[in-house]
Amino acid sequence: MRSPSPSAPPPAQGDSGFSLIEALVALAVLAIATVGLMRAVESHVDSTRGLELRQTAMWVAENRMAELELGEAGEPASQVEMLGRQWRVEVARDRTDDPEIERVRIRVFGTGDQAPLASLDGFVDGRRT
Repeated sequence: MRSPSPSAPPPAQGDSGFSLIEALVALAVLAIATVGLMRAVESHVDSTRGLELRQTAMWVAENRMAELELGEAGEPASQVEMLGRQWRVEVARDRTDDPEIERVRIRVFGTGDQAPLASLDGFVDGRRT
């Protein structure tokens, strides 16, 4: 190991690391960035949850449409359970110009919701009513 030359200045005492103020400023910046990141993650989770609810409601509507197309006997239930949730299903049937075809609109609501989460329009055999 070489010894320092006699003409080199001695190392300064305060330049060997971060000061307390610099460390606190760095922590403050990280805390602010973390809060922003958490808000973005919460927003993404809420968006994903809403998408999941709408997709499940559409599956309920598609299942009801399949039941109607098959002409299953009896009045279909207005309450359906799927994926651990209760869904309210409304079915509106309208005549068309062709007496053998009915227009069907299926709307699916979450429990206590006023607006439908899914709406599906289709046509079924009008002779099976």
